[in-house]
Amino acid sequence: MSPELDALAPKNRSIHSQAPSAQTLKRLKSHIGVLSTTALKYLDQQLPWYRSLDPNERAALGLIAQKGISTFVSWYEDPTNTPAWVVTDVFGAAPTELTRSISLQKALGLLRTIVDVVESQVPDIATESEQAALREAVLRYSREVAFAAAEVYARAAETRGAWDSRLEAHVVDAVLHGEPHDSLASRIAAIGWRSQKNIRILVGATPTANSATFVATLRRVATRYSRDSLVGVLGDRSVLMLSDTKFEDVDLTRFTRFFGHGPVVYSPLAPTVKEMHHAAVAAVAGYTAAHAWSQAPNPVSTDDLWPERAANGDNLARTALIEQVFDPLLQASNGLLDTLSSYLALGHSLEGTARELFVHANTVRYRLKRVTEVTGWDPLVPRDAFVLQSALLYGRLRESNL
Repeated sequence: MSPELDALAPKNRSIHSQAPSAQTLKRLKSHIGVLSTTALKYLDQQLPWYRSLDPNERAALGLIAQKGISTFVSWYEDPTNTPAWVVTDVFGAAPTELTRSISLQKALGLLRTIVDVVESQVPDIATESEQAALREAVLRYSREVAFAAAEVYARAAETRGAWDSRLEAHVVDAVLHGEPHDSLASRIAAIGWRSQKNIRILVGATPTANSATFVATLRRVATRYSRDSLVGVLGDRSVLMLSDTKFEDVDLTRFTRFFGHGPVVYSPLAPTVKEMHHAAVAAVAGYTAAHAWSQAPNPVSTDDLWPERAANGDNLARTALIEQVFDPLLQASNGLLDTLSSYLALGHSLEGTARELFVHANTVRYRLKRVTEVTGWDPLVPRDAFVLQSALLYGRLRESNL
């Protein structure tokens, strides 16, 4: 229990055994107006934050205070009412916006002020023999209202969390579908996204259990390493968008354990919001094709999955293989394309390639090193050789269709 709630809870929680007299009830009812007026004055004098509210918010709080006092009179006459009734009767008039502008701590502070007001009027309301019972009833009632307030705020927080999650999912969906830049920028700004550069997108499986906890945890971890983040749960897959990340690609392993079983694929950096769509599409395509590479690292770059993506019908990956691997080799001098083709066709044999091309084995080594420098992929590494082989395949298919 919080200190505020604990302070409002009486030591004796039993319903008062002494029924209020008709005279006390009559005086209590006649004092409702005085108590309400005094309570509003106390709020203005004792709570600085109350004075800083706009008139509509002060009026709403004043209505709650007045309703709480009048409801107390009814409850004191019949204390068998349940806390659920207190929630409906006291907080039913409170606009939802109050939970955004006024914290639970402030709401409980307001309640304590009202309790002090009512207690200060006890000698004028009840006879000396009934004053103790009336004070106990005030404390017991304030406890019920305090717990009711906590419940109202908890429900509001849960509703906001669910709404925020839906908004994020809509933004992620808009990114994936390539919504126009102006509209997308407006959507992102509406959920508090401030950054406009260096955006990284991760796609992985949604955990089969505790998806709500998964989203909250992923958001919390993301705030440590990026300026902004979005989490979208799209069925069995989830998308995490990060901006201005504070670590290198290898440190993306920090996020993999929060996703479900299976690969986690990350996109290249999107320089601006405008390029987010292409990065997101590549990440989703990579996630779809990642299962074809059973030895893939986790997480894996979507660029490292070009062969699997191309084989799965991804034209962006096929274009990347041609433009970033095949064409540079085609345009290079010293027979790099022919040397690579022979080397791969002859089972990665340096000597066999040298005999095939009538050159020295050191010349083959030099040319293969140049292949690495030109493309970024090393033909002496089996996985890189597979990427290069795929580039040759799709490049030659394009050449034959020209």
